[in-house]
Amino acid sequence: MSVIDLWAERHIQDALNKGELSNLNGEGKPLQLDDDSQVPEELRASYRILKNSGYLPPELQQKKEALNLCHMLQQLSADDPNYVAISKQLALLELKLKQANINTDFLYGEYAVTISEHLEPK
Repeated sequence: MSVIDLWAERHIQDALNKGELSNLNGEGKPLQLDDDSQVPEELRASYRILKNSGYLPPELQQKKEALNLCHMLQQLSADDPNYVAISKQLALLELKLKQANINTDFLYGEYAVTISEHLEPK
């Protein structure tokens, strides 16, 4: 067990002994745990802390920004003055993602079309 795990266990046990964890929302219900099997065991606690604090790795933050820009473009007409600026911003972000060897197919919804083609009865 890591130091963080031991520290957490000690604090949980102290809270249980004081009755601080009684009658909480969700008591007796199963936990919904994230699948962190791909994260090395020694990094899991750190990743969980970062995730719970709202931190995203730079690659995921860029993906999120690209999706937001894509959504904004869908809401605008091509003759809108902001359309060109947002398109350029998206193109630059897409280039950065590609340079980092991150697939940008998620921006075009190609997977959705392929999946729906496979799922539709012929």
